[in-house]
Amino acid sequence: MKRCYFAGLFVVLAGCSGEPNQDLKEWVADSGKRVTQSIEPLPDVAPYSAFTYAAEDLFEPFKPRKLADKQKQDSANKGPDLSRRKELLESYQLDQLKFVGTLEQAKISYALIRADNTVHRVKLGNYLGQNFGRIMAITDTEVKLTESIQDSEGEWKESQAALDLLDDQEKKK
Repeated sequence: MKRCYFAGLFVVLAGCSGEPNQDLKEWVADSGKRVTQSIEPLPDVAPYSAFTYAAEDLFEPFKPRKLADKQKQDSANKGPDLSRRKELLESYQLDQLKFVGTLEQAKISYALIRADNTVHRVKLGNYLGQNFGRIMAITDTEVKLTESIQDSEGEWKESQAALDLLDDQEKKK
């Protein structure tokens, strides 16, 4: 048993002999031999040139400047009179209004417009619908309107619309 003990002790002492971390030092030395020592030179840097940004005259999509400028313009903008008191039939969408007939009194032609089962009498110059629709003509078959619609850039565009006379079947509904 003593012999086994001494043999084990000898093996342990033999393993501890030598310089510590010798394998690590050899690996570092071998790695250094494989690395090339040349470093590429830095590229030439172009000289600084200043740039002046002048965007005062360009359209700014996130600023309501254009819309505010348009509202400040005088009435030559062809837009509707926003300070005008709205008429009753301007609270309805145009497709909710029905042209059911005409009436003439004292040489003035009137159109009869039905909204919510109530018939209203309107004449030239009155307004209908939510797009500032102004009555331009009343005939036996239709009421012609000119609407003012504001686009995304704040400009007012005019468009034509009409209410056609209901036929007898549609009047009964």
